[in-house]
Amino acid sequence: MDSTQERTWLVSIHITDLSVDKTLRVSGDLHIGGVMFKLVESLAVPADWSDHALWWPEKSMWLTKSRLTLNQYGVHADAKLQFTPMHKTMKIQLPDLQLIDIKIDFSVNVFNAVIQLSKEMGVRHPEELSLLKPIPATKDKDKKGSTPTTTLNTINRNSRTSSSSNGSLNKGNITPASGTPVHGRSFQIQPAGTVGRAPLTPITPGTPGSWVNGMSPLSITRSLSFDENLYNQLIHSPRTPSKEAFLYLRKLKTLQEKAAVNGGWLDSNKSLMEQGVLESDLLHLKFKYYFFYDLNPKYDPVRINQIYEQAKWSLIAEELDCTDEEMIMFAALQLQVEQQAQSAVLDSTDSAAKPADNDHDDIDAALNDLQVSLEGSSHHNTGDITQVPELQEYIKHFRPKKYTMKSAKRYYALLRDTLIYFYKSPDETNQNSIHHINLRDCEIQPDVNLSGRKFIIKLFIPGAEGIAEEWLRCEDEDQYARWMAACRLGSKGHTMADSSYNAEVKNIEQFLSLQKPSSTPTHISTPIAVSEDSIEPSNYMAPRFLKKNKTKLAQKILEAHSNVCAMSLSEAKLNYIKAWQALPEYGLTYFLVKFRNSKKEEIVGIGYNRLIRLNPKTSEVTKTYRFSTMSSWSVHWENREVIVDFEEEKLAIKPLSADCKVFHEFLGGYIYLSMRSQDKNQALNEDMFYKLTSGTCG
Repeated sequence: MDSTQERTWLVSIHITDLSVDKTLRVSGDLHIGGVMFKLVESLAVPADWSDHALWWPEKSMWLTKSRLTLNQYGVHADAKLQFTPMHKTMKIQLPDLQLIDIKIDFSVNVFNAVIQLSKEMGVRHPEELSLLKPIPATKDKDKKGSTPTTTLNTINRNSRTSSSSNGSLNKGNITPASGTPVHGRSFQIQPAGTVGRAPLTPITPGTPGSWVNGMSPLSITRSLSFDENLYNQLIHSPRTPSKEAFLYLRKLKTLQEKAAVNGGWLDSNKSLMEQGVLESDLLHLKFKYYFFYDLNPKYDPVRINQIYEQAKWSLIAEELDCTDEEMIMFAALQLQVEQQAQSAVLDSTDSAAKPADNDHDDIDAALNDLQVSLEGSSHHNTGDITQVPELQEYIKHFRPKKYTMKSAKRYYALLRDTLIYFYKSPDETNQNSIHHINLRDCEIQPDVNLSGRKFIIKLFIPGAEGIAEEWLRCEDEDQYARWMAACRLGSKGHTMADSSYNAEVKNIEQFLSLQKPSSTPTHISTPIAVSEDSIEPSNYMAPRFLKKNKTKLAQKILEAHSNVCAMSLSEAKLNYIKAWQALPEYGLTYFLVKFRNSKKEEIVGIGYNRLIRLNPKTSEVTKTYRFSTMSSWSVHWENREVIVDFEEEKLAIKPLSADCKVFHEFLGGYIYLSMRSQDKNQALNEDMFYKLTSGTCG
């Protein structure tokens, strides 16, 4: 008996649901399942404890592997454990600013938690999303000395104690316990089969999610259709006035501020509790990686809408810069989306009455996809495939100076492969060129003003002495579209023989056409009337445009709307997303860093295909590194550095605005996304994602 006592010891366990502490006598070779069995047996409380697990606060560790022993986990007599539900309620803010109260599995890593959440919402490709902790704003006062805007954290905590709060933007809305919203911007998702406890077995990537009322959908695209109100709120986001939205949004003026926000991304390989997230905390669900795969209006209505909403608010909050004409175009597309969405809600009952037609459409679409995959696309390049296409024509070229603007010179330019050669005339193309530009690894930026007939392509060319800036000035939009498309491909190391060249030209031409003011407005009858008086420009445009153009903004938006008023809802959203993706600053995630052996701070931007270095004071790009030239990347955990090995240089980067793991995960995440094949039925390879983002291998 004495020897048995020596081999056993007491462990203290706090039962969170009961606020009770229990002490059990255990031995080191007792497995975790046995500990929980003894604990539940000692409680003598009739309840379903199947969703509970042991949590070790001191080590920030879940003890979920029931077959492992206390010794294997390293649990000793001084350990204080908790017996707590794995599923806990969270407040999640979606890209469209709606807030949802949803139970999330706190015991799985964030990547799996996002997979589960995406399944519940009916969103494909969850690898593009992640969870972001809101970073509290600095309490600076404005020019008038007023108090700062309320931060997201403050709103969330206040909403818990408010008698009528549901975490929505409209504080007067009520969310019923059943999960069905009543004209609100906030709703709850309660998994089926729950009675005052956590959901059933956690949803795995291979099993469908479940909604309220006991529905068990067969596919994620059908899971939302059982609850029409919930479906409409995810696919047709309620309008949010900008004044109300700016309580939730932060205007990020500098690269340093943008970098600080990115420090809030959670580690995909750790659980929520391991990262200090508590029950009822607020997190943002956002598209983390700007590399969207297979956007299909038929299967992705929720996903497309949420991407559109994230793009919209990023422009209104001035996260990205754009020209006046582009902002008017975005406003017109937003107006069209709102008009079509309102019409769609009105017509939803009619469309629901025709399931047979939808089934036939599903079959036709599937057969068409199969035919395309077997035979290839019907769009073929009928040109001479034995010769790489070239551009040869006159174009203006000049190098801008800091204090003086040198006049542009007209040259005969030849774009061959990824090089541009400049000559005085076509007769000299067989001789040495006056000047040439290598487009590979260049940064390409547009500078277009349609009303001013300005069509400039800015080239930022890396060299031994830094970045050289050169401009090409085109005569008209047709020439601009051809050269911009070729320059973009050349910067990636591709030639005009690439199959995407013609599509790129067409996209640029369409992008420019949307910005043209319509001289003869097209009147299309719609069920929703729109007039200048009904348009509040502040809901469609970034604040800085309102300061410059206070008059006739509504009229300009309405005139631009005539260019897009024939678009369907999905067309308007997809065109908005395309135009957003065409902006120079699109898709860059910024970090404040220091490079090894350098004392000065710099900004690094990570995009889907490149890493760029920027001057934090001027925001000028100093160097670009393409992922295609990257051979390896790893983490030096002791120095908190990310080591990235490119063909031209090896970088040792120490992130200052975020943990080195966050920086590393962006690199690995984009490499993973670039590996997705054209097979649209491919399964999500979680093991490969973890391998590329965990920081344990290069």
